[in-house]
Amino acid sequence: MTPSQPPGPEVSSHPAVLERIVSETRAELERRKRGVPLGALQAQVAPDGTLRLDGAPGRFHEALARPGIGVIAEFKRRSPSAGRLRENADVQAIAGAYERGGASALSVLTEGPNFEGSLADLGAARAACGLPILRKDFIVDPYQLHEARIAGADAVLLIVAALDQDELASLHELAVTLGLDVLVEVHDRQELERAARIGARLIGVNNRDLRDFTVDVRCTSRLLGDMPAGAIVVSESGIAAPEQLRELERQGVSAVLVGESLMRAPDPQGALAALLEVSSVEGSLTRVCGNASGEVSATGVSATAPDPGSNLL
Repeated sequence: MTPSQPPGPEVSSHPAVLERIVSETRAELERRKRGVPLGALQAQVAPDGTLRLDGAPGRFHEALARPGIGVIAEFKRRSPSAGRLRENADVQAIAGAYERGGASALSVLTEGPNFEGSLADLGAARAACGLPILRKDFIVDPYQLHEARIAGADAVLLIVAALDQDELASLHELAVTLGLDVLVEVHDRQELERAARIGARLIGVNNRDLRDFTVDVRCTSRLLGDMPAGAIVVSESGIAAPEQLRELERQGVSAVLVGESLMRAPDPQGALAALLEVSSVEGSLTRVCGNASGEVSATGVSATAPDPGSNLL
């Protein structure tokens, strides 16, 4: 499928907000490219023995594959609909708090116009903690992958709904070549099938429906039975209580991504530690899909989870 073709079964229906942000991202990218051409970035990340050219899993992947359900704690200054989440947010202080609170990995929003994020935030987080870091943004161009590598990211997010299949496949392949793990985000079975076709090993299920912004944590449960063998699954959006982590771990989920509830907490370290007050479930399933024994439950998680925020990402 080429970008000139009309939307077909491989392209999800994009909400107006997602389309707008992707359009803004592409325009901003053209501005950045005029300032620093892609060739200049490529020169900084040319294969020199430091890249994972064999495509082996990196630090982010390894952190999520450890026993027990993990938390990817997110630094995010604002969201389009919820506004500013924390006044004078100090990325280094919060990244350190997340690390001390027990996070498995860190996610940093780097999109500027809508989330007030930047690559400078990612770089500051990298300097402040030893956690593997996910660059969370609307990745639509190879340029952003090179930026992520240079800034110190261990992984990037690719949103299936924002890309056609050719873009998704090529960006995924390049990211792996550049030594980055890739969290591929889906919301429904159609998007999951597209992620499986490119060989995604890390799959994030966004429990937020981008068409109406409602959150249903059962979205993760419904898709677990269709996950490709060996995939590591991350549940995103609507996670706010230890009981939710316990149930998701029981079902075979490897990690959850939590942002707004932690950013709004007076004590992010304490809030994260409280969320993680869930020991490994006795007799729990192995968390890598395809290696678990027993049936995946589609029940046990609240139908409409408490919404800790109304962010798009």
